[in-house]
Amino acid sequence: MTAGPGAGRSAATGTRGVVAVTVTLCLVQLVDVLGVTVVVTTLPRMLDELGATPGEGTFVVTAYAMVFGGLLMVAARLGDRLGHRRVLLAAVALYGVASVLGAVAGDVMLLTAARALQGAAAAASVPAALRLLTTLVPEGAQRRRAVAAWSAAGAAAGAAGFVVGGVVTEVATWRAVFWLTVALAVGLVVAVRTVLPPDAGADRDVRVPWTSALLLTGGAMGLVAGPTLLAETAATVVGVAVLAAGVAAAAGLVVAERRAAVPLVAPAARASGRLRWGALGSFANTATTSSSATVATLFLQDELGLSPLAAAGALVSVSVLAVVGSALAPRVVAGLGWRRTMGAGLLLVAVANAVLVAWPQPVGVAATAGLSGLGLGASSVAANDMGTSVAEHLRATAAGVLNTAAQLGTALGTAAVLLVATTTSARVAWAVVAVLAAIAAAACAARAAAPGR
Repeated sequence: MTAGPGAGRSAATGTRGVVAVTVTLCLVQLVDVLGVTVVVTTLPRMLDELGATPGEGTFVVTAYAMVFGGLLMVAARLGDRLGHRRVLLAAVALYGVASVLGAVAGDVMLLTAARALQGAAAAASVPAALRLLTTLVPEGAQRRRAVAAWSAAGAAAGAAGFVVGGVVTEVATWRAVFWLTVALAVGLVVAVRTVLPPDAGADRDVRVPWTSALLLTGGAMGLVAGPTLLAETAATVVGVAVLAAGVAAAAGLVVAERRAAVPLVAPAARASGRLRWGALGSFANTATTSSSATVATLFLQDELGLSPLAAAGALVSVSVLAVVGSALAPRVVAGLGWRRTMGAGLLLVAVANAVLVAWPQPVGVAATAGLSGLGLGASSVAANDMGTSVAEHLRATAAGVLNTAAQLGTALGTAAVLLVATTTSARVAWAVVAVLAAIAAAACAARAAAPGR
């Protein structure tokens, strides 16, 4: 067995070295998170040019998060086994190749495949980049600042995705969004090769639980694709089969995890009530807010005739206020506790969507998006804080579980709510989101009020 990358030493010597490492790895985080939201405001133009249906658009939106969430934890093990810099370089290069496929896609199937490949690349690069950041930057104030910059890059990317997608589509074409990410990927490959030192070694004894990872990804794919296909009259039988396969894969995952010698999630982590509730909160946060925002951009452009840029302007408040909610959250958690804070945040999301049902206008979307973002920020911090309040040796696993839950929440929530929107109306979809968020909020409040909790 050999040491992991950078073991026993810090490659970032001097202030310039630390800054270069931090900037490079934070840019990896920014590009990966940007990929989740950058297609939202450009989606109507994509579907129109490719002659695709709203149901097919669901796959374009959810493929990234679905594969990202399904492969995130196994990708972290892959970095331990092969070397994190090596995995990061391969992942960034794959992101660039996938972006080229998206830019030249002539049909929605190839576009969806490109998005899925981008998600796989993001799944590999995020844990590798974070591991390198916490290895190469010296402990103490420098590392705290680096981790804070990492978090800020993710928050900024969430807000920037709506704007970048809208601006680029408005002044050029939706394909330029993908060409932009090609340029970013090329720049990151150069930066990683220049700034980060070669891996000091890799641990070939690390076992990668591919069976669980494939079952997790397959289950998510079936649960996303099945209901979407059911909405298409000509694909009912296929939809039922795909949905059944997704359910079977999810059930198989449970069995595989219990029997595996090296599971994706350690038994001690599975037994943690804090981690389970943190994961449920992370799932509920993204399932409600991502789905609501996606329905909103389609409604603003298809129903109200707004441009992608105007739609982006209405939606950017969700990410901006999420940063504010995140900043306020520690004080709220100190006063209310984890579960009540999650409940309060989800209640704000529920209220925002309920108001949106009665006020489906650009100003209403902007106002309620901000309220939803405020709740998202508070609830996300509470969920992450609660989920990672486990034994030290379980914290890396806990972080992976929480991020996986968040990405799968985006994929499954968006697929389900878009199905409601396409078969009924945007208002009904927002009402469904309001009810789901309210139920999750009530569950958190009831659990927090239970004796001995």
